[in-house]
Amino acid sequence: MAGDPVRCGWPTDDPLYLGYHDDEWGRPTTDPHRLFEKVCLEGFQSGLSWITILRKRENFRAAFAGFDFATVAGFGGSDVERLLGDAGIIRHRGKIEATINNAQRACEMVEREGSLVDWFWDWAVETPDRGPDGSVPASTDRSAALAKELKRRGWRFFGPTTAYAFMQSEGLTNDHEVECFVYDACEAERRAFHPTLR
Repeated sequence: MAGDPVRCGWPTDDPLYLGYHDDEWGRPTTDPHRLFEKVCLEGFQSGLSWITILRKRENFRAAFAGFDFATVAGFGGSDVERLLGDAGIIRHRGKIEATINNAQRACEMVEREGSLVDWFWDWAVETPDRGPDGSVPASTDRSAALAKELKRRGWRFFGPTTAYAFMQSEGLTNDHEVECFVYDACEAERRAFHPTLR
């Protein structure tokens, strides 16, 4: 439609998808629960389309206590069974158990590092990695290193590809196309948020 802003090529015309692209993807969050949500939902998305996750996001938030990792860390076997019976989310035992495990690891990280947000933002990159043809890769050396470090710390269901998708969503890298109408805004937010990118 004439007059529509230029966007990245991946969102469909679904209003939910467009809103996510325009208002969330690539923008930093200072809320540790929202950041933890991004980590978890990228794990749940593995093997599925992102729009499927977006459509279930409010259900995920209700099921996982708003992704308050201190609360989720206390989930036990009865909670796993409850979640496996919840048709509003992705009922995958491995992903559910990984989310509970990762909540426990997030609590440990806060105790050791002081801030979940600051720790993850130390993985931000100045400029995105690109393939020889300029294409956006599925993973990078940086995302592989992030995934390896989290695995060392006991996190689960967070490989290099999931790590890179998280980096994109959180703004640790700016993978909006340069022509996209939100590219400049996302870049400004990233640089205002993290001093080493200035």
